[in-house]
Amino acid sequence: MSSSSEIVVAEPFYECASSSSSSSYNREYVSRDTRPFTRSITYGRDYTAEPFDSEKLPVTLVSEIQRFLRVANLIEFDNPRVAYICRFHAFEVAHNLDRNSSGRGVRQFKTSLLQRLEQDEEVTIRKRKEKSDIRELKRVFHYYKDYIIKHGGDCNLEHRQRLIKYRAIASVLREVLDTVTNAAGSQALADGDTVRAKSDFYVPYNILPLDQGGVHQAIMQLPEIKFSVAAVRNVRGLPFIEDLKRRVAHIDLFDWLQFCFGFQKGNISNQREHLILLLANTHIRQSNKQAHVPKQLGDGALDDLMKTFFKNYTEWCKFLERKSNIRLPYLKQEAQQYKILYIGLYLLIWGEAANLRFMPECLCYIFHHMAYELHSMLIDAVSMTGEKLMPAYGGDSESFLKNIVSPIYKVIQEEAMKSNNGTTDHSKWRNYDDLNEYFWSPECFQMGWPMRQDHDFFCVNIKEPKLKKAQAPTETTEEDNWEGNADEETGAASDEGRKPKWLGKTNFVEVRSFLQIFRSFDRMWSFLILSLQAMIMMASNDMESPLQVFDTHILEDVMSIFITSAVLKLIQAVLDISFTWNARCTMHSSQLKKKVLKMVVAMIWTIILPILYSSSSKKFTCYSSEYGSWLGEWCYSPYMVAVAIYLLTNALDLILFLVPAIGRYIETSNFRICTILSWWTQPRLYVGRGMQESQLSILKYTLFWVLLLLSKFSFSYNFEIKPLIAPTRQIIKIGVKDYEWHELFPRVKSNAGAIIAIWTPIIMVYFMDIQIWYSVFCAIFGGFYGVLHHIGEIRTLGMLRSKFQALPAAFNHCFIPPPVKSKRSRKGLFNNRFQKVSHTEKNSLVKFVLVWNQIISRIREEDLMSNKEVDLMKIPFSPELLSGKIRWPVFLLANKVSVALCIAKDFVGKDANLLRKIKKDDYMYMSVMECYESLKNILEILVVGDLERRIISGIVDEIEESIGRSSLLEDLKMSILPFLHVKLIEMVELLVEGDEDHHVKVVKVLQDILEIVTNDMMLKGSRTLNALNTDREIEAESTELFSNVVPELFASKHSIHFPLPDSNPLNEQIKRFLMLLTIKDTALDIPSNLEARRRISFFATSLFMDIPTAPKVRNMLSFSVLTPHYLEEVTFSTKELHSSQEGVSISFYMQRIYPDEWKNFLERIGAEDSDDRSDDIKEEDLRNWASYRGQTLSRTVRGMMYYRHALKLQAFLDMAEDDDIIQGYDAIERGNDTLSVQLDALADLKFTHVISCQLFGSQKSTGHTQAQDILDLMIKYPSLRVAYVEDKEEIMTNKTQKVYSSILVKAVNGFDQEIYRIKLPGPPNIGEGKPENQNHAIIFTRGEALQAIDMNQDNYMEEAFKMRNVLQEFLGHQGAHRPTILGLREHIFTGSVSSLAWFMSYQETSFVTIGQRILANPLRVRFHYGHPDLFDRVFHLTRGGISKASKTINLSEDVFAGYNTTLRRGYVTYHEYMQVGKGRDVGLNQISKFEAKVANGNSEQTISRDIYRLGRRFDFFRMLSCYFTTTGFYFSSLISVIGIYVFLYGQLYLVLSGLEKAILLEAKIQNIQSLQTALASQSFIQLGLLTGLPMVMEIGLQKGFLTALKDFVLMQLQLAAVFFTFNLGTKSHYYGRTILHGGAKYRPTGRKFVVFHSSFTENYRLYSRSHFMKGFELLLLLVVYDLFRKSYRSSMAYVLITYAVWFLSLTWLFAPFLFNPSGFEWGKIVDDWKDWNKWIKQQGGMGIQQDKSWQSWWYDEQAHLRHSGLCSRMIEILLSLRFFLYQYGLVYHLDISGQNKNFIVYLLSWVVIIVIFLLIKGVKLGRYYLSDNHQLAFRLSKVVLFLGVVGTIMALSFVCKLSLMDLIVCCLAFLPTGWGLILIGQAVRPKIEGTALWQFTRLFAQAYDYGMGIILFAPIACLAWLPIISAFQTRFLFNEAFSRRLQIQPILAGKQRRK
Repeated sequence: MSSSSEIVVAEPFYECASSSSSSSYNREYVSRDTRPFTRSITYGRDYTAEPFDSEKLPVTLVSEIQRFLRVANLIEFDNPRVAYICRFHAFEVAHNLDRNSSGRGVRQFKTSLLQRLEQDEEVTIRKRKEKSDIRELKRVFHYYKDYIIKHGGDCNLEHRQRLIKYRAIASVLREVLDTVTNAAGSQALADGDTVRAKSDFYVPYNILPLDQGGVHQAIMQLPEIKFSVAAVRNVRGLPFIEDLKRRVAHIDLFDWLQFCFGFQKGNISNQREHLILLLANTHIRQSNKQAHVPKQLGDGALDDLMKTFFKNYTEWCKFLERKSNIRLPYLKQEAQQYKILYIGLYLLIWGEAANLRFMPECLCYIFHHMAYELHSMLIDAVSMTGEKLMPAYGGDSESFLKNIVSPIYKVIQEEAMKSNNGTTDHSKWRNYDDLNEYFWSPECFQMGWPMRQDHDFFCVNIKEPKLKKAQAPTETTEEDNWEGNADEETGAASDEGRKPKWLGKTNFVEVRSFLQIFRSFDRMWSFLILSLQAMIMMASNDMESPLQVFDTHILEDVMSIFITSAVLKLIQAVLDISFTWNARCTMHSSQLKKKVLKMVVAMIWTIILPILYSSSSKKFTCYSSEYGSWLGEWCYSPYMVAVAIYLLTNALDLILFLVPAIGRYIETSNFRICTILSWWTQPRLYVGRGMQESQLSILKYTLFWVLLLLSKFSFSYNFEIKPLIAPTRQIIKIGVKDYEWHELFPRVKSNAGAIIAIWTPIIMVYFMDIQIWYSVFCAIFGGFYGVLHHIGEIRTLGMLRSKFQALPAAFNHCFIPPPVKSKRSRKGLFNNRFQKVSHTEKNSLVKFVLVWNQIISRIREEDLMSNKEVDLMKIPFSPELLSGKIRWPVFLLANKVSVALCIAKDFVGKDANLLRKIKKDDYMYMSVMECYESLKNILEILVVGDLERRIISGIVDEIEESIGRSSLLEDLKMSILPFLHVKLIEMVELLVEGDEDHHVKVVKVLQDILEIVTNDMMLKGSRTLNALNTDREIEAESTELFSNVVPELFASKHSIHFPLPDSNPLNEQIKRFLMLLTIKDTALDIPSNLEARRRISFFATSLFMDIPTAPKVRNMLSFSVLTPHYLEEVTFSTKELHSSQEGVSISFYMQRIYPDEWKNFLERIGAEDSDDRSDDIKEEDLRNWASYRGQTLSRTVRGMMYYRHALKLQAFLDMAEDDDIIQGYDAIERGNDTLSVQLDALADLKFTHVISCQLFGSQKSTGHTQAQDILDLMIKYPSLRVAYVEDKEEIMTNKTQKVYSSILVKAVNGFDQEIYRIKLPGPPNIGEGKPENQNHAIIFTRGEALQAIDMNQDNYMEEAFKMRNVLQEFLGHQGAHRPTILGLREHIFTGSVSSLAWFMSYQETSFVTIGQRILANPLRVRFHYGHPDLFDRVFHLTRGGISKASKTINLSEDVFAGYNTTLRRGYVTYHEYMQVGKGRDVGLNQISKFEAKVANGNSEQTISRDIYRLGRRFDFFRMLSCYFTTTGFYFSSLISVIGIYVFLYGQLYLVLSGLEKAILLEAKIQNIQSLQTALASQSFIQLGLLTGLPMVMEIGLQKGFLTALKDFVLMQLQLAAVFFTFNLGTKSHYYGRTILHGGAKYRPTGRKFVVFHSSFTENYRLYSRSHFMKGFELLLLLVVYDLFRKSYRSSMAYVLITYAVWFLSLTWLFAPFLFNPSGFEWGKIVDDWKDWNKWIKQQGGMGIQQDKSWQSWWYDEQAHLRHSGLCSRMIEILLSLRFFLYQYGLVYHLDISGQNKNFIVYLLSWVVIIVIFLLIKGVKLGRYYLSDNHQLAFRLSKVVLFLGVVGTIMALSFVCKLSLMDLIVCCLAFLPTGWGLILIGQAVRPKIEGTALWQFTRLFAQAYDYGMGIILFAPIACLAWLPIISAFQTRFLFNEAFSRRLQIQPILAGKQRRK
């Protein structure tokens, strides 16, 4: 900026400003010519204000100039010259920010803005109302300023919205005016109105307007807010306060912290509001506990916050044996100030820590030092030099970021870069946990303060460490700073000359090995192995009774298991050392010694026990006890004594298990004796201590597992182990000498191979079937707990109607806060809660009606009900509710009047009996009474003539007199009632229409009614009419009175008031009366929409569950909702709605899937035409309707915003008087009065919704439609906030550098308004995307609780009412710990159409209900599984956040939050009285990708430190729960699949070697049936169907067990078994492969509904290796086994043994095509074949995607092998060797071999393979060299080769007796060998890549894939010829749609109706 202006204008732009006037801006783009700098191109035309685009701006400029351009657009119509000035000011700011226009898009922006300025200059001058620009600017500014002053405290909604707009405009105009005035100089002040010091009219704020202009807002008037603000602004007694006041006018404690420590301004503003809200919410709850009303912030609130915020810090100090640096004075007022400063300091550190927030103990380290500096400043401590102590990193506003956060962030970033996107071995780089755990050791203090940049912690290079230049400390030295804290100086001195070295892993190394499963859960595996050994021993001793185990000889045999135990402990000790080798540098020496000592002790026991067992076997010392003693004679041996000593080490564990409080104390105590006791058993780590549960909880889950294990072992012993003992003995005795192949181990005796082949599958089943038993017991216990907690108590409309009268009382108990003095207890399990409304709860009755009607209205707004259904469901709202009189909704009273009429018309008896019969049905009696009262009321209003009123009144009196005398049946003829009923309906219908032309009809109907009543019904005649008759006789002396009177009645226009008065209550009453008279049985099915039924039923059911009593809104816990968003749909665009995918648009699809909701939508908007392109339907309405039925962000936001609606309604019920309630909530909300403002204030105080839209900034700058959709959401929901990351380029030291910032915005005046901007040390996405996205936005959340909501979720109004109740769970203790995560139930809303969606919905429902119910109670191992859980926010923000983010290892990021919480002594609960909607994937490919992602995540969990620590730190039974509910499920799935392979390969070995034949022949000779049983033992593998029991149980609870049985059978008919079996393959493949080789990655599945066809190529790519290859292998095994067993085994036995495997293999091969829509349509088949051939032949290369080329896909499919370790590659090669077994066994069964068993036969088979390879290679070379120029020679060479091969085969058939069977067997032998060679080639790729061998491997693999594709394609193509197959597939795939009468065929066929 120069001192003089470079722009000279003819008419000064600023009044009287000379060219030499000092200016703040340069204007070098404008000519220095004295003429006006440009001539307007619009000169002479009328000026039209066109807005200049203020949204698509360069990222580098947007934060500085956008506000000026927006205000210019807002005021341009009324004040064009001021708008011009604002734009000119924006141009100058932009030019000064980037003079060279080097930023992206800056030059284009400047050009366009300058052109606009040139265009508008002269035109706007003519529009100017004042003489000069300054005066014009002041005039406009004062207009807005005066309005703000006048209406500053106005509560009117219109004024409030205008105030927000005017404040924003005035603030910008003030800024421009100041600049213009300063530029104009002293002459500009001649106007007499000097520009005073700047006062902010509008300071952007989030929730609290803390600027001077916001004091009048309602939220700032709340006492708790006032007290909190006053406490934060108390700066009395602080040092440096005078220096600070010179900089800032109004200062508070946060400004002082910024001044001292150098925090960012945005961080200060953000955390200031954060702390004030926390203080206010805590204060109001604390003040309710006090007898008197406090007049300032209470100490209790601060003490609570101090305890929650610093519990982790104080525990960290205690663990490291350091003194806490939180030191408080004795004076109360000062102590409060100190507490706020400490909490504020921590929040500011946390708020600016960026990725360091994942490292809570690192933050503790930073806070520890900064708290010391804070305390030193507060007490005016001085250094040794006599100077006051100052912070080591004080300075500018980014000092903290630059000097503390950035260095540690760079370490995190560089370590993450070493991971190579998660593909590098985990031992080569440090993740978040490694870096954080370094601060668990006292060595972290060697980093010193200021932190030494040359410390090993900052070294990231493993091989060649470079000495980093140490950062120069500030003026005071480290010794000066720390003289008062000597204990912190330990190790802080730098080792001069020593190069830093890479520290390596900390405490744990993630080793990719299956042995991690044994290492983490060694106690379980040891227990299972020892139990197996014991059962084998017991079965071998032929025990007849379990008590025989105490026989000395048997007991000694059984006790041999302890030798195995010692060996297993030795293995565990060796694994511990080997797996933690790379962490030895950071491990404490005592831990290293302990590991070595454990290995030595295990080795000693491994030597001692076998020696003693062998030496003292059968040598017992016996003692006889006294006669009659139960002991009898007891014997022991030296081995038994050794075992007793060996077991003594477990005695302490048993004691600690039985008395958990002792264990908890020992683990968390720092006493020497406690550390010694815990040193041997557990490593001394900061987490994982004191996790013991209460004794009651331990008793419950111990009982669960004891019962389960007893069942499992009983089954295993009797049906798996014992039946095999006798056959095993027989096999050992049978001598097999003649093998049918060349036996490689002829000297092995006892038929060991056969025994291994038989026993191995059984042993694998033994280890796997405990998962099945868990499912069985989960179903039993889960069902029992579900019944106790009233799950499904109201599941049908009939149940709802029967219990509806009890709802108000239950509602009152749950949702109406009790009076202050009375404490309401929670509901017990068996309390009688079905009480009717008592007279003392009349006010609550009104509230229930209000809430019920609001719920029904919201359901109608969602188009789940029609208008008629709403009328039937709503309860009339009237003042009579205050008297306790309620008129129930019509759907309860439907058909009651008609039934009552039927009863009455034929009734014979007394009045009392009739009344008693009607009163048996309460609803019938109520409907009759209401109809009677309504009729009287309507007639009273309708009939206005004196005579007519007298007649009507008299008749009513007569009827009531009859009722009073109980002579109604005697006086009235009841059989006439139906005729009266018809006439009443006719009359009321006319009244509802209200057509004046129908006056005559109304008169006629009234006369008819009167005639029916008086002539037909009244048996004795009407006294009223008789009296009137007599009067007329006297007056007119006529005998025909009646005939003269009746025709005259009602005929006069003044006799009746028709149409009736237009009164809303009256209209509602008449409409309701009509419905009562006319509604029949159809109302019993109201609502007709299944979703509406489900929601209402669940809400009613939840009222009778065990729900905490709700507090008042003001006293409830505050909470936030955080939703991460990346690129998912926000709202469907018009283009998306109408664009076709295979001929079907989203709009068309939605209308067919939700026809009833579409009809309700049209009714709601008043559209007559059902075409979605009709003019009657607004585009925005259609977009919203469709988006609310997809998995979109708009659906999620709408659902979460129900929280705010619910809170406002509940606050209204808390605050409003009876008159206000009767007036109605909607009327109050529209009334714009003070109460409405207060409701908004309370809602803002308690609830915030933040969406972390990671790409919103870039989308906004590029004009992406999603940015506008997100802005529209913010405008629609003003309390919605959006957080995003902005990356913009800034020029620093002549270099362009990217700067990243976290920004929070809200909608103001239709635009996004930036509230906070916090600069980041670098890009936030270092690890996994979702947790990093959550982490950057979590600082903008508020409250004590945080709900994590994903993008595919929904919420409901009726569920939002329960949030107050749920949050109360945080305040109660359950067991040993307070809840820190509250789990909530989920409803899967995507299971309504296809069968796959239905299966997935039930599977997910089972997990999120009965599964999590059992996990939480009794097992106590529920973790966090994502989505709707509520977090104790302060607990988690001080302990690492709500997820973990390390690359790959934390792929399933959500569950690690649960692990982390549990390890840090948190407690996770689960509550089923509240539900949140969730969408799931609905197509098979989507589902498979999701299952693959979850399996990948579980494999990474298996090798993680969290699972290891949980497995080692839990007690035994809780450890079992943890295993089988996390990684154990996937490992059991893998074992079950491997078990099938082991069985089949074992059978293959027995068949091909001849062992099975020899054994069975021997068995037939000796008649041994047990051998048949042994060889068919694998049938236990088929028990896996029992894992579906929990799903059936949960369906039974929710829908009834008959429905559950029906659904289960229907699911099987729709091939559910095929689906779940196919999923088993997905889980096992990806879980096993990832543990072995890695390659875990996030797999996007998409969130849209999918019913479209997937191509054959897509299916092959997705399932080739995971399913098809394995299916072919199993098929080959079955075929070979069948071929060679026929001679000696029956076909029935073969079928019984292998039917399950046949089913499995065929499922894996053909399920993707069975579940593929239109998979058997011939047209699709032809297209798929063309696409397949194109794909398989397409060459790959750079930039060619895998969906375009087989080669690209093949390389990508084996990408996991490229980063695999040597051991993993060796295992892969060893597994590939199984394919050579075929060739080895089959070549000896060829006829050509002549039963020769020589090894040469096998070698000759390899010669044949080599010849085949050479032939293929020759053909390839011929094609390469001859096909272009010598085509004939190439073809002749192929003919010669073909004839040569055929000739050779014929020669062999004649000479060597080669048969056709031999050729088939050769194919079966050589094909697996070729595949095995391909797999080996892929495994050794690094060695052969680039050679001809690799090219041949690729060619061979392509040929195999082509062949497999043809084999798969052929049967599909054949079936496609049969039309019935396609119809059958459509039926079973979309049975749910057919059952709901949906039009699925047009969707599948793509027949969209076109205009």
